[in-house]
Amino acid sequence: MAKTRIVAIIDDDASIREAIEDLVSSLGMVACAFESAEEFLSSRKVDDTSCLITDEQMPGMKGHELQRYLRTHGHEMPIIFITAFPEKCGYDRNEPAGAVALLEKPFDGGTLVNYVRDAMARDAGRDARC
Repeated sequence: MAKTRIVAIIDDDASIREAIEDLVSSLGMVACAFESAEEFLSSRKVDDTSCLITDEQMPGMKGHELQRYLRTHGHEMPIIFITAFPEKCGYDRNEPAGAVALLEKPFDGGTLVNYVRDAMARDAGRDARC
């Protein structure tokens, strides 16, 4: 059985989280939004996530820490990082660990859409995890 392809969105700012969720949903994709990395990890959506959009600077677990945790636990979905503070970002642009892009807030919705489509195409090429 093929998995449901979900775009998970993690941001502690509700307005950004909701705007991205609406944008992804408008593309006909399933979007699930979370307030924190910890909320995402405790959900039942991790295994069904085909693309992750995460803020880098959040209370608790940061985006790059989440990326490391996911990879350590066998989850290698493509990740799009977003941040209002690129100078404080722990994301290593030279590390290929599933990262698709780092977008600085505010970012263009069309640019995000292109990266999401690229990420979903990457995930489609991998075996489904059931």
